[in-house]
Amino acid sequence: MSVANALTDLQKLVGTEVHVSDWLHITQDMVNAFGAATGDMQWIHTDPERAAAESPFKTTIAHGYFTLSLYPQLRGLVDENKPLFGAKQVINYGLNKLRFPGPVPVDSRIRARCELLAAEEVKGSVEIIEKYTVEVDGQERPACIAEAIMRLYF
Repeated sequence: MSVANALTDLQKLVGTEVHVSDWLHITQDMVNAFGAATGDMQWIHTDPERAAAESPFKTTIAHGYFTLSLYPQLRGLVDENKPLFGAKQVINYGLNKLRFPGPVPVDSRIRARCELLAAEEVKGSVEIIEKYTVEVDGQERPACIAEAIMRLYF
């Protein structure tokens, strides 16, 4: 597919929801592994007994940046057999906005909803901006809202 054809197709999708992920169960082991990898072993994330006694959530919660880091997995960017919009290569370019309005309690389920906000040609690629919203099963407030920028090469 050419960049021009991809751009035309993607611009038709601007303003629409383009992806809803499956639910993902967040475990204490996942949160602990993220904490160990980043050096953030703060008790609110890694000490279930203390969190039960002292946290307003009464349980451990996932790191906000852990929730953000799940974007490639929840979006399906890690499956080579399902290329995003048919692109040969996808480069994460950055974020415009990022907020963590609600917690992700350990043992909850989350999923992503992605809305295409923009698509334009940039240096031989199509740059897209998606709104990434992470829902927590049974929770009204989302856990993460971000505008992710990616460059797609065709």
